[in-house]
Amino acid sequence: MAPSPVSSRRPGELLWSPSDRVRDEAQITRWRRWLEAERGLAFVDYESLWRWSVGDPDAFWGSIWEYFGLGDGTPPEGGVLAGRSMPGARWFPGARLNYAERVFAGRDDDRTAIVSRSEAAGAQDLTWGELRARTAALAGGLRELGVGPGDRVAAYLPAVPEATASFLAVD
Repeated sequence: MAPSPVSSRRPGELLWSPSDRVRDEAQITRWRRWLEAERGLAFVDYESLWRWSVGDPDAFWGSIWEYFGLGDGTPPEGGVLAGRSMPGARWFPGARLNYAERVFAGRDDDRTAIVSRSEAAGAQDLTWGELRARTAALAGGLRELGVGPGDRVAAYLPAVPEATASFLAVD
């Protein structure tokens, strides 16, 4: 019997590398170009970018915040990271970020958001509009129950579209 392709690989052998086109269009590549143009920061490779991220986390995460237009416009009070003690570090103190809002930003309501296949429910594909409507309905129901900012919501759910809508509804 011939060995399987996976078992015949040598340890440490590169399994995949992105094409030049994929690499050029990647979000990280666009962000690195922005860093160079806006902040004068150029990184020769991923390792140098990583070193910057751990060596100057305030600048790194501040650039992420700015590049992606995160938050509600309220700048963080006193910088990106209030204290570095772990556990307990506070990131972007005083700023507000709505994850669901960021997920839905710029999405075409008619495009597919989730492709789901299940033995129990069969095929279920949701558009961004359907996911947004389900998320809004769940969030409204939670508000009617009195759930608000600072409250904790927990659930044990299978990997189904309803789980995604539930996750987004509690943000």
